[in-house]
Amino acid sequence: MLAAGQSLQGTVVGIADGDTITLLDADRREYRLRLAFIDAPEKAQPYGNAAKQHLSDRVYRRTVDAEVVDVDRYRRGVALVRLDGEDINHAQVKAGLAWHYTRYADKQPRGDFDAYTAAQQAARDGRLGLWQQPGAEPPWDFRRNKRTAE
Repeated sequence: MLAAGQSLQGTVVGIADGDTITLLDADRREYRLRLAFIDAPEKAQPYGNAAKQHLSDRVYRRTVDAEVVDVDRYRRGVALVRLDGEDINHAQVKAGLAWHYTRYADKQPRGDFDAYTAAQQAARDGRLGLWQQPGAEPPWDFRRNKRTAE
């Protein structure tokens, strides 16, 4: 069972989308982890597949370190993922393939919050990734609108 504050290390064996991975640890336990503080486009949205591919290119079959900051309602660990010390969550925002998810900013250290905010603004200013499209719809709005339509 995952808990906030838990540290994990393992090989990424699955990429569900632009902000969710499956990690296999040395004891062969699998953990489904959602990348903390970001929200990538859903697969049905523009840049959803690009976000997934970018994440896969960075971490698939690589050994990563994950710091669990929370456990979500689906029992996924919500984690800060690092590859060789690099913040992969931040890298998704910097590439313009995820939004900085400020809804949960109270759990994010202030320095990291500022770095993610600056990365998003730089991606937006540079029209990187999803910021190439005018009026890019955040995934939380996309999910809400999809539920309303159903």
